[in-house]
Amino acid sequence: MNSKDYISNAIKTESTDFQAMNQRLQNDGSKRLLHAGFGLSTEAGEFLDALKKHIFYGKELDRVNLREELGDLFWYMAIACDELDVPFEALMQRNIEKLKARYGEKFSEEKAEKRDLETEREILERKH
Repeated sequence: MNSKDYISNAIKTESTDFQAMNQRLQNDGSKRLLHAGFGLSTEAGEFLDALKKHIFYGKELDRVNLREELGDLFWYMAIACDELDVPFEALMQRNIEKLKARYGEKFSEEKAEKRDLETEREILERKH
């Protein structure tokens, strides 16, 4: 297969109902969540970039920058939390409950592989 054939076949699976996408963006808070999602991805990338520079390029680990990026991640999380009407504390609590259901009191590779997704979903669906 050459690149032209690949592109031709790949784009057949592209979602192109832009009118429907625009409609969804107008109605349900998706714009704010999209903004938060882009921001979270960008800031996580900047966090990883600082680690890359330290590990692979031998630069000093810039902990000040890492803390800044964590703060920026919280800022975008605040937007998402506001749109989803969930306080940070509820997310933190549910996350710990999910992790305890998954691992008990200690991580294991076996438990990471054999997760009870139904129980985890029940925990995550609880109201705050």
